[in-house]
Amino acid sequence: MVSMLDRHAVHALLEAGESTKAIAKQFGVSRRTIQRIATEAPVADGDDAAARRHRGVGRPPVPEAIKRRLVALIAQDPEAPPLEFLRQLREEGVKLAESTFYRVLRLEKEKLPAALMVRFEGVAGEFAQFDFGQVDVRLLDGRKRRVHFAAYRLKYSRWMWVVIVPDERIESLVRALLAAFEHSGGVPLRVVFDNPRTVVVSRDERGRPIWNSTLAQVAIEYGFTIEVCAPRRPEQKGLVENLVGWVKRSFFRARRFADLDQDLPRQLLDWLIGVNEERPSRATKEIPKLRLAAEQARMKPLAVPPAEYGLRYAVQVGPTALADFQGVRYAMPAGACGIPATLHLYPDRVRILTTGARFEATHPRFPKIGNTSYLPGQRSEQLAAVAGARKRLYFMRERILELGPIGEGYLTELIHARPHTWKADVERLFALLEELGQDRFLRLLQRALFQHLLGAEYVVALAAKEVAS
Repeated sequence: MVSMLDRHAVHALLEAGESTKAIAKQFGVSRRTIQRIATEAPVADGDDAAARRHRGVGRPPVPEAIKRRLVALIAQDPEAPPLEFLRQLREEGVKLAESTFYRVLRLEKEKLPAALMVRFEGVAGEFAQFDFGQVDVRLLDGRKRRVHFAAYRLKYSRWMWVVIVPDERIESLVRALLAAFEHSGGVPLRVVFDNPRTVVVSRDERGRPIWNSTLAQVAIEYGFTIEVCAPRRPEQKGLVENLVGWVKRSFFRARRFADLDQDLPRQLLDWLIGVNEERPSRATKEIPKLRLAAEQARMKPLAVPPAEYGLRYAVQVGPTALADFQGVRYAMPAGACGIPATLHLYPDRVRILTTGARFEATHPRFPKIGNTSYLPGQRSEQLAAVAGARKRLYFMRERILELGPIGEGYLTELIHARPHTWKADVERLFALLEELGQDRFLRLLQRALFQHLLGAEYVVALAAKEVAS
């Protein structure tokens, strides 16, 4: 089955005026297949597995162990006839039909290095390149620090954008890519990637890529198609590999930096202004910014501003009304316990929406204290759903412990100072936490701990004194 993202690409290419013959050749399918896809509704979801289940299609996959064994046999005797490989596999107990064998053989041979290098160029608004890189930079004090970066370049104008990223995961890829779209003024028809695991999570039995579902959804919603090329195959990717190497040589290794937080980004922006707006490209002999206008006339506008685009992840609200995501727990209404939800991840916040949109909550991306985020009033709302005096007491106690070292330190000293009466203190402290808010409550609790004022009445007094002053 042609993947959903490839079906989206077919629709985009047809809208751009490509012929069915050229598209069929590019995707390695018949013209009839392209014509059939053209009659289908626009693709709205990049989930290939769901589409496969819906259509009821697919062949049983050939185990990876058999593929590896076939590759080993080819390496031992590249000139052997194909049926010799099949004979050896069958002697080893592999049950493989001849048609399936030839299909797997063709796909595995396609992965072998090509002898001919063919470069390609793009017309205005057609191609952009994206790749990750990493480099050790030198600081003025002599230290070296490793930096990850993302590089993006429009092939026609040679306009480029480079950003520092924390890692090479899918969120960093999408945020860097959308930032490049925004700064360049539009979305090109195609984006050429290297073949990292971030983009292609695996391949099907025909050797076609299975895309990262998050990136596939971004491609559909922003209206670009993806092209990938095999690692260490520069003839397939044009200038992507050269781009990363050039950025390393021309910027990172040619300079020294006072720090990574301010000086490096400042120098990077100055350098980008120079290469985009002041110096002619060696390839085109023109300043990239002058050719960028032709690109912008052909590129699509951004469907959603990058700051407003939320990456979607499936999460589950646990029995404690918390949804876990990347090491952070986000509080939800008590009634959401045990319900599947979708987390919309923005640069500065998360929005969690349960199935059926019955419950939702929007939190800051990272809590100020600890790894648990509560919205005002959520602790009290959850407490109201807890039955039993003992459970309610320990619920309140846990909320104070979640505040980090200050909460844990004060509660430890309080329990040992008042081993028989601390329960009333915990109840009053919890009420004070909800009344004052987390930031102010922690500030007062820290002052009480420093002065060894162990008891809820002392924290209340400090709050009153603060208001009076």
